[in-house]
Amino acid sequence: MPDVIPSTPPTLKRVINAWGTPTPYGVSRSDAAVADAVAQMLQRHVVVADLQALVGRELAAWSGAESACVTHCGAAAVTLAVAACMAGADAGRVAQLPDSTDMRRRVVMLAAQQVHYGQAITQAVRLAGAQAVPCETPTDMAVELALGTACCVLAVESHLAAGSGPATTGELLALARAAGVPLLLDAAAQDWRVQELVAGGADLLLLSGQKYLRSPTAGLVLGRADLVAALDAQHGGIGRGMKPTKEALAGVLAALRLRDNVPAADWRAAQQRKVEVVAASAGGWPGVTVQRTPDPQGNGFDRLSLLIDAAVTGVDAARVLALLRGGDPVVAVAPHRVAQGRIGLELTAVDDGELPELCALLAAVLNVN
Repeated sequence: MPDVIPSTPPTLKRVINAWGTPTPYGVSRSDAAVADAVAQMLQRHVVVADLQALVGRELAAWSGAESACVTHCGAAAVTLAVAACMAGADAGRVAQLPDSTDMRRRVVMLAAQQVHYGQAITQAVRLAGAQAVPCETPTDMAVELALGTACCVLAVESHLAAGSGPATTGELLALARAAGVPLLLDAAAQDWRVQELVAGGADLLLLSGQKYLRSPTAGLVLGRADLVAALDAQHGGIGRGMKPTKEALAGVLAALRLRDNVPAADWRAAQQRKVEVVAASAGGWPGVTVQRTPDPQGNGFDRLSLLIDAAVTGVDAARVLALLRGGDPVVAVAPHRVAQGRIGLELTAVDDGELPELCALLAAVLNVN
């Protein structure tokens, strides 16, 4: 047996990620210091509970939350947060789930916030043994909550959830408070707003560490100490397969410490400069209309939308999407409005050195001479 096992990976296409933080394309690229922290942790033993506690303390200090912990990913955080609201930290109830007999199990949410991020959020709820109860309006939610069978209210802040944001979340928080149940806020990609979100009053705030924080895959759970402890208790029950690894915890810790050295204003200015480069280039392409809009969740950068006139370009948005995905390198763009003739661009994951190549590849599939 050789002393050194070859580590050459199979040939994989390079990706220029102009979508943002999509899971199908690896979400984000971690900094070298994060990768080094992960590699070092993989080569040692550690008391995982002590490491989880350390990361929890630093997450709480970073966010202003009362307490914090880490679970495997953002989807796991949703499932385990719901489980925490049903079972608490009671060992018998933790072991009983997903059988929720004799527990409050209804999770009340707005129908418009039934997002699908590769999995329907309602399925993440059902995995805990709970029942998602979508309501069309806050008034309908109040009626449902008055029945006294809900274990929590689930809110979402995402560009995938039309109308979501601080105002809607505040309204849902008031309903939860009146009903005496916790508000869970899934704001997976909103880590640049973490202090604002914590101050907003959600009982548990759920983030994805691998989004803009650029840690390894990890669900960040911030909020009330009793609920954080109850969620962590689920790692000994249905959450056993959703527990954080030692290397993920080390990576989150390293990413947090890097974030302390990155002023938000500097990061946002850098993103806007990239938007300006691509918008200036695409603005001269025949058959393409460029629209620049602020990130709808208030993260402080702009997104681009390219409206494609197929009669001029010779290709429609669906064909452009297919050509970009099928190329080498792959160019990942947001597909959500292809049916309306648009492709979306978020440039936070594009390095400055990739901008000329991105523009050239876009121009090529759009038949720009």
